[in-house]
Amino acid sequence: MILNFFSSRGWESWDVEHRPLIPEGMPVLIDDDLRFEDGPAAPRPTAVVNRWLRELPSSGAPAASSWENYARVVKEWMEFLAEHGVGLFDSRVRLKAALSRYAEHRAAGPLKARFAATTWGQHMSILSLFYRWAMHEEYAAAEPFTYRAARALFAGTGREVKVNLAVRRTPKPHVTIKYLEPDFTELFRKGLRGLAPDGSQDTGFHGRELTRNGAVGDHALATGMRLQEFTYLLPWEIPALPPEATAVPIPFPVPAGITKGK
Repeated sequence: MILNFFSSRGWESWDVEHRPLIPEGMPVLIDDDLRFEDGPAAPRPTAVVNRWLRELPSSGAPAASSWENYARVVKEWMEFLAEHGVGLFDSRVRLKAALSRYAEHRAAGPLKARFAATTWGQHMSILSLFYRWAMHEEYAAAEPFTYRAARALFAGTGREVKVNLAVRRTPKPHVTIKYLEPDFTELFRKGLRGLAPDGSQDTGFHGRELTRNGAVGDHALATGMRLQEFTYLLPWEIPALPPEATAVPIPFPVPAGITKGK
């Protein structure tokens, strides 16, 4: 499938009386055989999608960047459906099965095909808008999505909304916790010590205080320090060195009532 962008340059030579009512830069989907219909009054799905795209400026999406984003989302969905023998306006059963396979493909498929939860949610929102329009215009008899009723509260006013169950939930920023994968953890520890991934000395590294850096990195990994805590340590958070050399680790008491982050 080809994604092109409309330009009216030279329209006077197109054997039309007036300039086409297509916005400049509007995305246009074209099948590989360059046909938009299979016969009289039999438009292909690409022609239907193009009509939906042309109506975006008057449907709450005036930015050209949004048009391209919407077009690419539907294009990728159509190409995935074609690979599995499912039509864009197929039955609800087949569309739901394809959506389940698409969700698995975008979540656990090849790395280049995977979507973050926020990107997946954006794609599902766009496809939901398209299918609702297609059903209203009687191009589609069904959509692949299932919704549940919910109540949204804004500025003290509540209203009923429909929630697309295909959208993956994302955690709030304040509860998001990021972990290092084990293989990256080892790279991190070796890098702080000026070592290459294989453990040999990194000749291109010219850092200093490598022992200190490595110890701080191990401390952060072992205690689960937050990012702001990893930035610095207060003097009383570091136990005093013993008067005489001793073996490590050095045991030291922790005052009662001390909790993480305080």
